[in-house]
Amino acid sequence: MFNRILIANRGEIALRIIRACREMGIETVAVYSQADADSMHVRLADQAFCIGPPRSIDSYLKIDRIISAAEVGAVDAIHPGYGFLSENAHFNEVCRSCQIDFIGPSPEAMEQLGDKNTARSIAIKSGVPVVPGSDGLITDDHEAIQIAEQIGYPVLIKATAGGGGKGMRVASEPSMLKSALAQARNEASAAFGNGGVYLEKYLQQPRHIEVQVVADLHGNVCHFHERDCSVQRRHQKLIEEAPSSTLAPDKRKAICEAAVKMIRGAKYTNAGTVEFIVDQNNDFYFIEVNARIQVEHPVTEMVTGVDLIKEQIRIAAGIPLSRTQDQIPCIGAAMECRINAENPDRQFQPNPGKITGFFAPGGLGVRFDSHVYTGYTVPAYYDSMIGKLIVHRPTRGEAIETMRRALRELQVEGICTTAGFHEKVLTHPTFIAGRCDTKWVDREMVPS
Repeated sequence: MFNRILIANRGEIALRIIRACREMGIETVAVYSQADADSMHVRLADQAFCIGPPRSIDSYLKIDRIISAAEVGAVDAIHPGYGFLSENAHFNEVCRSCQIDFIGPSPEAMEQLGDKNTARSIAIKSGVPVVPGSDGLITDDHEAIQIAEQIGYPVLIKATAGGGGKGMRVASEPSMLKSALAQARNEASAAFGNGGVYLEKYLQQPRHIEVQVVADLHGNVCHFHERDCSVQRRHQKLIEEAPSSTLAPDKRKAICEAAVKMIRGAKYTNAGTVEFIVDQNNDFYFIEVNARIQVEHPVTEMVTGVDLIKEQIRIAAGIPLSRTQDQIPCIGAAMECRINAENPDRQFQPNPGKITGFFAPGGLGVRFDSHVYTGYTVPAYYDSMIGKLIVHRPTRGEAIETMRRALRELQVEGICTTAGFHEKVLTHPTFIAGRCDTKWVDREMVPS
């Protein structure tokens, strides 16, 4: 087992990893930018090193500075968390070349799955359903027109690199296709340095279901059941829950088994998430693999009782999975609301600033993962999420009621947050009925 781990991240995920390490008897090293000098992960780590100015490009994305901190801190391993360098295959490789274990998949698996077109090919070879579309990247517009005619409009143009909705465009008819291709290529090139795109059939009002999978270095692969992440705004997840309220038992079994096939086919190890879209006929199709721990991993932890961060660390140290598939239950219902420092009344405009008052909700089945406190200043340089409110109850109906209560109980003064918006979503009949698709929030809940 590792003696000391560096956390190449910030905020609540850095704090989450510190907590897991402390319970395992592992020392921690934090890195931080000048803007995060007063952050809680810096206070609670055993050691902390400043790695640069506030902007992430000058600090949290500086591989050489992180490696220097790791060497000075004499760490055995680096945990990348999510975001920043967590899916950067080069960083992964640099860590290993410096004799520092990277808590995640191999650089080769990460690189393959980071390219959505390559990941799609692996899915096809593994017998995992994919959305009808091009066999590879689209190299000319005439080819795109032919493929679109074969699969039928509307079609979705997707960037092979990156995520978060960037490099995605929908063409609902032939006259829109060429301009949509150009827009997607330009946006993908600017955002990811890779303008490669491919084509898929655009599924109307799909749901977004993902499966948590963990694989060790001894050939064992287990799924930890599914999460429903359909409540999104502009491709950004807002609310996640487990299990999905819309999947029949046979579909649930099939989608989880497909996720395991995908991970085996990619020769992937450590924790990862296999993402699918589900159409109105309840048929599911592979989208991508997130080669890291997810923001919403606590939802899975609550229904399975498994600490996924500890599992990640053990696997990276060469220890086999702590459970077999039949020892991973899905008990009750869990739900997570991402609490962001944003103003929903102003098109979710970021609202950084000083928190003048703070009270975290509690009670039976309530968990709040956060790094903020009274007097903490939310920086303007990073993602606006300030915490994750998670509940776990015997039934989905009880989870909704507990989440509503916890949202009302949460007090954050001095800045605007999305807590009130989440409460509106949770009282909406469509959400209560479990009929949300990925466009529902943009269509019904966000003022134009």
